Amino acid sequence: MSICTKIVHVSADMCMETIQIDDVIWPALTLWKFKRPPGVDRRRDVRPQSREGGSMNEVRFIAATGALGVGVNAAALDRALALRPHFIAADAGSTDPGPFALGGGVPAFSRAAVKRDLTAIMAARDKVGIPALIGSAGTAGGDPHVDWVVDIVREIAGEFGQSFRLAVIRSEQDPAYLEGLYAEGRIRPLDPAPEIDAGTFRRSERIVGMMGVEPLQAALAAGADMVVAGRCSDSALYAAMPIAEGLPEGLAWHAGKVAECGTMSCIGGRGVLTGVITADAAVLRPVGDNIRATPLSIAAHSLYEAADPFLQKESSGTLDLTASTYEALDETAVRIRGSAFQPTDEYTVKLEGAERVGFQTIMIGGIRDPFILQRLDTWLEEIRTYVGDLAERLLGVTLGRDVKLVFHVYGDNGVTVGRKPVSATPPREVGIVVEATAPTQEIATDVVKLTRQPFLHHGVPEWMGAITGFACLHNPAQLERGAVYRFNLNHVAIPRTKDEMFRTAFHTFRDGVAQ
Repeated sequence: MSICTKIVHVSADMCMETIQIDDVIWPALTLWKFKRPPGVDRRRDVRPQSREGGSMNEVRFIAATGALGVGVNAAALDRALALRPHFIAADAGSTDPGPFALGGGVPAFSRAAVKRDLTAIMAARDKVGIPALIGSAGTAGGDPHVDWVVDIVREIAGEFGQSFRLAVIRSEQDPAYLEGLYAEGRIRPLDPAPEIDAGTFRRSERIVGMMGVEPLQAALAAGADMVVAGRCSDSALYAAMPIAEGLPEGLAWHAGKVAECGTMSCIGGRGVLTGVITADAAVLRPVGDNIRATPLSIAAHSLYEAADPFLQKESSGTLDLTASTYEALDETAVRIRGSAFQPTDEYTVKLEGAERVGFQTIMIGGIRDPFILQRLDTWLEEIRTYVGDLAERLLGVTLGRDVKLVFHVYGDNGVTVGRKPVSATPPREVGIVVEATAPTQEIATDVVKLTRQPFLHHGVPEWMGAITGFACLHNPAQLERGAVYRFNLNHVAIPRTKDEMFRTAFHTFRDGVAQ
């Protein structure tokens, strides 16, 4: 059971408190107006309010999960509310699932899983009256992804009769607008980046811009109780409010870098991650059973997923971790100091785009015949030559030009492509995925159908007569995967103004009903 103790000191018009949970005293000083205007909901007093003539001296937050849809530990989240956080946040997207989410306009997680997590977050938000921020909605953060998440929010609000002001921030880009930036030299490649031309933007199924803290700060300043944002810097979700309150940008961005993955930065059980950002430190502490943060776990999470682990780019500048220190505050928490932020003179927005490359059909099967496996590379090349000849004569397509045909061999270089280990012993069995990518689904399927018969019966010198050396996993053997996409942008845009690439709309809910 969690034991929470508050130590409160009251002056004429301010209330200051430290908080103790499970025998751990949090170095938390919270300042808010002590006298409440008549009729103001008491829950609102936990929301950050700057003192007249100054800023807050700390901001506290909860990272509810590292990915909306993975799961929220509702019990740990409820315990963490005793810290009187100023906001709750959760990242909901990534490019990790690949280009299909962006190109296809679909999420990577199931609706039921995302609704479960949003229900927990919205209940916590409603309980204590603090903002909740969701970034990179629906995996890729395009307009259909944002609409999908907003629809779930609307459904939850109706089921529980919640009242709040929702800010919806869109990040999908108009190809014509990007063409204009490109013509002005305002789109520049990152490293590495694919080659682009003026037609890239209209060939793209969808392009999003990655927002920094500014659109989030504007939404909060306008009174948003909940924010559903399109593609967003993961760290910005946690850096927006502390920076707006005048706290050090380096510490805010650094805390956000760690917090965006939730308790992945911790060791042990499941829970939520909490943070406190002050003028000279950021303290990260997990709340949950048998879970802890260590200097090594926090440092490791700070430095990963970056071309330069110490200098990490954001829209408004560079997070500099060169002088960062990581100190164990107690058995579960880590204090970060020394992180800096280098503002940029040129504001940039990272672009992510997906372009359809065709349609794909696959066939999955396995081989354990020892004679085939002894000469597997030669055997596969003979099949490729045979299928290529058939495709040319029957379908009028050429492999390598019109159709990409790939044989993925698992158990023999299926993962370490291009770095095949040298071994005198052939594998005992392999799994093979035959993959055809073509301009139409029909052509892709026909090419895979042409491969089935030779895969089944193509012989080797050691066998006399007909053999069957390939076992198909499914019947029918061919599986149509539909449209496939590739990322076609790894560039930054230099907008004319900081806010022109993002659009915000507000929606009010009263007792679960949108007004």
